[in-house]
Amino acid sequence: MSKQPFYISTPIYYVNGEPHIGTAYTTIAADTIARFARMDGRNVMFLTGLDEHGEKVAQAAEEHGMTPQEWCDSQVVQFTDLWKELNISNNDFIRTTQERHMVGVAQFMQKLYDNGYLYKGTYDGFYCTPCETQYTQGELVDGKCPSCGRDVHTVHEENWFFKLSEFGDKLLAFYDEHPNFIRPQIRENEVRAFIESGMHDLSVSRTAFDWGVPLPFDPEHVTYVWVDALINYITALGYGSDDMSKFETWWPANFHFVGKDIIRFHCVIWPAMLMAAGMECPEHVFAHGFLMAADGSKMSKSKGNALYPHELIERYGVDAYRYYFLSDVTFGSDGNIGHDRITQVYNADLANTYGNLFSRVSNMTIKYFDGKVPELPAECTDMPNPLKEIADGLYDTFSACMDNVDYGGACSAVMELLHRANLYVEESAPWNLAKNEDTQGELAFVLYNALETCRIAALLLSAFMPATSAELWSRLSLGDPCAVENARELSAWGGLPAGNTVTKGDALFPRLAK
Repeated sequence: MSKQPFYISTPIYYVNGEPHIGTAYTTIAADTIARFARMDGRNVMFLTGLDEHGEKVAQAAEEHGMTPQEWCDSQVVQFTDLWKELNISNNDFIRTTQERHMVGVAQFMQKLYDNGYLYKGTYDGFYCTPCETQYTQGELVDGKCPSCGRDVHTVHEENWFFKLSEFGDKLLAFYDEHPNFIRPQIRENEVRAFIESGMHDLSVSRTAFDWGVPLPFDPEHVTYVWVDALINYITALGYGSDDMSKFETWWPANFHFVGKDIIRFHCVIWPAMLMAAGMECPEHVFAHGFLMAADGSKMSKSKGNALYPHELIERYGVDAYRYYFLSDVTFGSDGNIGHDRITQVYNADLANTYGNLFSRVSNMTIKYFDGKVPELPAECTDMPNPLKEIADGLYDTFSACMDNVDYGGACSAVMELLHRANLYVEESAPWNLAKNEDTQGELAFVLYNALETCRIAALLLSAFMPATSAELWSRLSLGDPCAVENARELSAWGGLPAGNTVTKGDALFPRLAK
């Protein structure tokens, strides 16, 4: 039986900027969903990459005395190195300067042209080069870019236009037919209001520079960088090539993950272009919020309140970094980020609850059972087991949360089991049971239950904290939880084999000072 395909993507990130906590946030979020889909037995395509065309890239290259391609090549490593450090499991990394992409863009634009959705005209308006975005006079804020607040410049040039104005009613009807296309719901309200305010045709080419994909029917024009970038979601699947097998397997995408600032490109322009090309639209576009400073203000270097991935990794470790941003920030809403709160969550959830439980239980297993998972005596089979009661329904709860992109709910479900396990150890007092010959069976029962809790928690949390989960399973003499494809079966209670060697090792999460 073939696996069910699952396709998730991040935006392709702008090559001029260094990766920051926002880009890392989107990428970690997509990675966690991709990892869970794999462990749930699905055939996953997880795509990320870089947006390398446009006027600003050409300008930056000139300022650094490089060709645009040399400049792009010099910037790629900072992204690929960080994704490797953060344990990102992407299946592909696309660059818009790759031949496979440029061929696909040319074919897609030719399709729009052949279908009668492109025409030549003159663009008169305003352009923000840093954002590579066109604006009308009414969209400017105090004469500046409404997104970044920088100066814009007027543009008057011959362009090709896409008949976006013809798709307003079609898009609204599509949203009605697919109520979960735009997520969360509040973003759909924003998109609908934008469309209902009146749609204008979109300039899809530039002639003021040549760093881009030439239009196949008019090579003097290069494709507008945002249009070029959006098409990456299908060129990565082989669109435009002789081999369309990946496209046939994974398109339409299950999820595009984006920041809320680029939702119009993904929920208005992209589906309209796909409709014009006679292609299916993605199933969901999920637009998350911004990461703000602890006081709710925007992070910036000048204010001195900016946080950087490497700084956070150095202090908290990779897995705690991943866990915090998904467990404590509601995906879809803005989140306030600061060291005090990160440390608080780290100590409460990871050091005091998760790490402490395994440390105590592994210590007692080594002390009382020579470091072997105890055999469950027959007389204990009917004893009350509050941990099994929670664990029996845990996978369904966890899976439902992940399907709904509710990372906080998924983590809370696992933490409920871990909290109860810590209380269970206190209530059962295995150190007292160990003193009495008559309670050795109960001692084995208690420690087995606590170890089994750790096994199941590590399995489910492997999507969030892959390295920690692999380490904990290794200490239970198990395989790699990140490689499983039948997590539902493996999460069933009683999967920890008796007799397995248990090792303690260093603290999984050493407690941090404030």
